[in-house]
Amino acid sequence: MDTMTDDLYRDITDFAHDTPSWFQHLAEVWTELGLLLFGVLFIVAWWRARRGDPRALAVAVLAPLATAVAYVCSELLKSVIDEERPCRAVSGALKPLVECPPHGDWSFPSNHSTIAGAAAIGLALAWPRIAALTVPMAVLMAFSRVFVGVHYPHDVAVGLVFGAVIVFVLVRVTTRPVARVTLAMRGSSTGIVKWFAGPGPARAGRHAYASDRPSGHPADRAFVPAPAPAPVQEQAAYDPAAYDSPTMTFRRDDTQQR
Repeated sequence: MDTMTDDLYRDITDFAHDTPSWFQHLAEVWTELGLLLFGVLFIVAWWRARRGDPRALAVAVLAPLATAVAYVCSELLKSVIDEERPCRAVSGALKPLVECPPHGDWSFPSNHSTIAGAAAIGLALAWPRIAALTVPMAVLMAFSRVFVGVHYPHDVAVGLVFGAVIVFVLVRVTTRPVARVTLAMRGSSTGIVKWFAGPGPARAGRHAYASDRPSGHPADRAFVPAPAPAPVQEQAAYDPAAYDSPTMTFRRDDTQQR
């Protein structure tokens, strides 16, 4: 297994050295630029969600927070496994395109790849339409770490999956309680809190968010208007003349004759 991993690492780094210099520099920049782009997309996703329902805003806020948690978990796992960097451990490999990290900055899993996988899935949950952009971005970021020579292929593959799973689970588990907090923030009297939570959907009454709570929630009475009472029909006043008509008299007499 180690031989196969080493061979694949050498093949990728050999390919990297055969590419044009401008492409090599692009790969070096992309490992850091990709993180910056994910950060910008997080901000845009939050800004869009400010006019959405509380659940949408909750997911947009949770996505970067869960990505940070994924990074911490990756760092903890890295400190336990203590895998040496391939640019120092693989014999016969070409010099990496960037400086090899110092001893003690372990290789498995890749922090960059963990963040990339986590951010890609977090953004896809908050803004599904850009999944076609964020997922390829994450894969390219992960590959660039092997391309420049500082990670094994399995480092980045595990990092991608690790980050994606952590974010997906955290967002799914915590969306409902965070949505309730978001709803409370929108009703806050503190300006900065209310601005952060946003105005919510346009022309939506307070009852618009009743579907975001479990059935039977006490607050539903404040959000769902009571049905209008049925109109009461007025009873016609008694008119004696109506019963003295010839028709009525005839029927009354006819009844008496029988």
